[in-house]
Amino acid sequence: MKITARSLVFDVIEGGPPDGPPVLLLHGFPQHSGEWAAVTPLLHAAGLRTYALDQRGTSPGARPSEVEAYRITECALDAVAVLDELGIPAVHLVGHDWGAICAWHVALRHPARVRTLTAVSVPHPHATARAYLFDADQRERSAYIKLFRQPGKAEEVLLADDARRMRALFAGSGLTDEGVDQYVRPLQEPGALTAALNWYRAMNPKGDLIGIGRCHVPTTYVWSDDDLAIGATAARGCASHVAADYRFVPLPGVSHWIPDQVPGAVADAIIARCMAVATGG
Repeated sequence: MKITARSLVFDVIEGGPPDGPPVLLLHGFPQHSGEWAAVTPLLHAAGLRTYALDQRGTSPGARPSEVEAYRITECALDAVAVLDELGIPAVHLVGHDWGAICAWHVALRHPARVRTLTAVSVPHPHATARAYLFDADQRERSAYIKLFRQPGKAEEVLLADDARRMRALFAGSGLTDEGVDQYVRPLQEPGALTAALNWYRAMNPKGDLIGIGRCHVPTTYVWSDDDLAIGATAARGCASHVAADYRFVPLPGVSHWIPDQVPGAVADAIIARCMAVATGG
């Protein structure tokens, strides 16, 4: 379905029991809402209602031209506005990669709208920033961001030779060539990759990562130890930035592409987090 919010049109995939507790799923880069396709049937079987959102830059009807329009604060407001249009006062919030960063900001800035948070791959933004400052391993893992922030150059590199380098990002995901193509092909459309990369280009480390406060929402953080982007220092530093019930779910031998590679583990973590609130556990 399509939802108009903040003068933009967002594509949303809904499913599950109409009266089930609502779950909002936010995707990362270079993906779209399809990354939850193997997770949502498991959530539906547990009685949860899901809404997988194609975020700003990914939904064709939500692609502002200005880089500043992609500040994470704006993306977080999009999620809240979509909830408003759906008539959902509070939601179980799930995000992967950039979707996790957005989810952290929604939970931090709009906690009344979030019943629980399940962050996949990316820990609390301050934990990530601190690891970057003090851990050489994390700086090396984050080096790709410098390229992604370069207008024109990043598009040239990632789209060359039928997007060969972008396809290579999914190494270790377990996806077939067809599975990788479902993510890459939409980003080969005119303007699509630039819009998606604008999330990186609009990032302000001081305002978006450092000193944004502790999270007071019940939280589960899911991390995989074969993640090329997030190392152990950032992952294990997450706990100190959550001032609520917190669960750390490490997944050995799994790549960055957790929802694609081990959807069952992701679903289990989400369900456990939702049920803990429902039962008061």
